[in-house]
Amino acid sequence: MLDRQPVLEGERLLLRPLVPDDWDALFAVASDPELWAIHPQPNRWQEPVFRQFFADALERGGALVVIEKASGAVIGSSQYKPVDPAQGGSVEIGWTFLARSHWGGSFNRELKRLMLAHALRHVARAEFRVGECNLRSCRAMEKIGGRLTDRSMMVDTPTGPMRHVIYEITRESFASGPLSP
Repeated sequence: MLDRQPVLEGERLLLRPLVPDDWDALFAVASDPELWAIHPQPNRWQEPVFRQFFADALERGGALVVIEKASGAVIGSSQYKPVDPAQGGSVEIGWTFLARSHWGGSFNRELKRLMLAHALRHVARAEFRVGECNLRSCRAMEKIGGRLTDRSMMVDTPTGPMRHVIYEITRESFASGPLSP
């Protein structure tokens, strides 16, 4: 059974379960409007909006805080959604954000490698729901070996309905892909 709130440690990152005391450090990262500029919820940098996001993450479980080991600083967050047991099992990984100081390098790759290695020991595939217009996240998915499926869904956002596309990484594609251990 997949533990959705593990402690995962890589070369430069430590992931651990989100706790209420993480509010100040995580909001300090999330309060940067540029993080959300092309995101389906571009106002998530505002305190009331992020406070709801943070509360939902705590309530649903599966949320991890991302810590840069060298500095001990909180640099972002990501989440595992509940497991769908159909067809060997799947878990959605998402709601990920990293401080801009950690964009464009290999931090997202390490974060996703840790989360995928953990999840794919228990389920056959991981899915990623990405706003169709969020080109930064779409490119990031392709860089880590995500395969765009033919599935999509409409999601209500503060700016109106938005189509989200679904990427997936299977146990097999992970083992032979760009994040392979």
